[in-house]
Amino acid sequence: MPLWIAAQPLVLASKSQIRGRLLAAAGLRFGIRPAHIDERAAEARAGAMDAPAAAALLARAKADAVAATQTGHLVLGADQTLALGDRRFSKPVNRAEAVQQLRALRGQTHALHSALALVSDGKVLFELVDTARLTMRDFSDRFLDDYLEMAGDTALGSVGGYQLEGIGIHLFERVEGDYFTILGLPLLPLLAYFRKSGFVDG
Repeated sequence: MPLWIAAQPLVLASKSQIRGRLLAAAGLRFGIRPAHIDERAAEARAGAMDAPAAAALLARAKADAVAATQTGHLVLGADQTLALGDRRFSKPVNRAEAVQQLRALRGQTHALHSALALVSDGKVLFELVDTARLTMRDFSDRFLDDYLEMAGDTALGSVGGYQLEGIGIHLFERVEGDYFTILGLPLLPLLAYFRKSGFVDG
């Protein structure tokens, strides 16, 4: 018997490969329709919002954009923001910006906020923001250069310039929080909602 028992498959409003892999590994039936929104413009609209609220806004914007074209479907949007104190970070646009971000984060503890929004036909069914705290070790500039060579373009695909599930693990000395939250999708509360709502066999 399949785990996903809702009438329609879930729609993931994200091009994130790791989020897709997490949903697939959990046995869910879903399709992928990346949201085409200007994330930098959306972040600018967030203005003085704190980092968790900005993550929630971005997740909702992605879900809303795709749900507008997917009548009757459950659409899942997700996003992350990273904050070091009051400073909020975005995905680095190039290697130079990745260097700047990683130098700022090195030796510090930062907060990674992962938000999700589940939308159907213009109605928000479920929203959540979960936070993890990660401490980078005080690595050398030489290691930073080596890391960016090894990571390549993947360093530009995530806020903060790292992917914990890959070579980025070498940047850290301590991680506090849910692993799925760090990967960008707070999966356990999402699955609990699906079971409670009868979308997943429980």
